[in-house]
This record gives sequence, structure tokens and C-alpha cells, in this order.
Amino acid sequence: MLLVHAIFYLLFHYPPNQPPIISIFVFGPSCLTMEGFMISEMAKRVRDILSMFVLAIFSKVIGTKPYSRRSAPAEPESEANECLSWRLSVEANNMPGWSTVPLHCLSHVETYMMGGQYEQDVNYIVEQIESYVSQVVLKGDGCDAWILDIDDTCISNLFYYKDKNYGCDPFDPGGFVAWVMKGECPAIPAVLGLFTKLVEGGFKVFLLTGRDQQILGPATIANLHNQGFIGYHRVIFRNQSFKGKSAVVFKSEVRKQLVEEGYRIWGNVGDQWTDLQGECLGNRTFKIPNPMYCVP
Repeated sequence: MLLVHAIFYLLFHYPPNQPPIISIFVFGPSCLTMEGFMISEMAKRVRDILSMFVLAIFSKVIGTKPYSRRSAPAEPESEANECLSWRLSVEANNMPGWSTVPLHCLSHVETYMMGGQYEQDVNYIVEQIESYVSQVVLKGDGCDAWILDIDDTCISNLFYYKDKNYGCDPFDPGGFVAWVMKGECPAIPAVLGLFTKLVEGGFKVFLLTGRDQQILGPATIANLHNQGFIGYHRVIFRNQSFKGKSAVVFKSEVRKQLVEEGYRIWGNVGDQWTDLQGECLGNRTFKIPNPMYCVP
């Protein structure tokens, strides 16, 4: 306690233009012969350091935390944890049919999608798919099939959803159609690499999408081609016969038809759980992460 009182005296009572005693206190007597030590800026710096030291001592004594400019309120950290739990629930399909991203999770989803973690997750998943593919022994009769979804599996709508607050805004059908018609969806690199390996490996690759054939068919085909998706066996769109039917019903019917045609579906990849539910799913299914929207 005596030390504390002494420090307080030095900080608040001893004149700053009297450096010798400060020199003794901080550096020891040997510094008394140093020339140029009577610089006011140095004295201020020493005083600042001592002030932080005293604040730390008293904070520990009374049980409070010293002030820090980097300290963040507890709420954002708690909020971030909540949004991480929300995203996990979405990916685990514990929240089927969710409509929009919670507004307070906008920053979390933006960071996930743009900060590198999403790309790393997709790359890791594709590595698992390729590991499985390497173990598949094809029959060689032209009936070994693989199914890939299109939106946010083969090509990305991230730039569109960026303008929609990463899914916090309600779905805008007209806006999405206008976006698709531009044909500017970039390929998801890891999936494009997987696609190429599947085609070169002898699989019949079917690209299955809920996009409307009549309205969006030509723009989608052109977009796929300019992004390098060439060599697929067939692109299957939603046509009039499936209008009004759910994604699960539509895609189940398509897969069932392929099986009836004699195809063996070795794998099925999509970003939506509705891509991976229903009948004739295939030997293995793989989920690509997507916390921006849900197709019921």
C-alpha cells in the first residue's frame, strides 16, 4: 500500500519538470548523469505507463476490469454464438422450411460467405466426395450416373444474395429471374473440378434444377457453358408438368425416371436438403452448405 501511495504522489503531485526523482524511480541512480532526459514528452510517456500500472493494481483489488479500447460488449459475442448455432441448425436440417436469415445474423452470414470459411467448407466436402468417387467401380455400360444440383452447387448466386442482405430480405422471385437472365453466376471452383473429374471418369452427369425450363432454360445453359460445365449428359429443368409441385416431389420423380431408364445413381450433390430427400436418392448424398436461403 505504501508503494501505491508513493506512485500516486509521483503521478499527481510531483512536478513533471523534475526528472531526477523520476529517473531514480524508473531507471535507477545511474541515469542521473544522462543528458537530455528532461524532455517533457518522455516524462508524459512515463506517467502514462505508471498510470496504467496503478489502474491495473486497483482494478485487481476491487474486482473490476481495466478499461480497454479493444474491449467489446458481451452482447455481440453472445449474438455471434447464437448465429453460429442458428447456422448449424440450418445445415443439420433442424429448421426445415425457414424463410429468411435473422436480421441480427447478417454480419455472421456475410463473414462466413465472404471471409473464406464457406470456400474452405466446400473444398473439404468436395475432397470427401472425390475420395468416395475413387472407390466406385464403374460397370462400363454407360449407366453409371451422378446428379448435381445447379444453383449454389455448380454455380453461385452469392453476388445476388449480397444485395439481398445475404438472405435477410424476403425472397424476390422477379429479382431472381432478372439475375438469372443475366447469366453471370460464377462457377463454384471446387464443384467445377469435381464435375470435370466425374465426366472424365466415365460418369453420366445429370444437372438437375428447379429453374423453369421455358423462361430460364437458354440463359442457364449459356451460363453453365461459359463457366466450363461442358460434357454433362443432360440438364433437367422444371417443366409445366411439375408446376406447383414441391422440390422434393419434382426431384424424386426425375430420379425415379432415371432409375427406370436403367441408370445407377452413385452420387447426388445439392445445397438444399430438398435436393437430398425423397425417392431414389442414390448410393450417397452430399450437402453443400448454404445459409442464405431455403427451398421448401
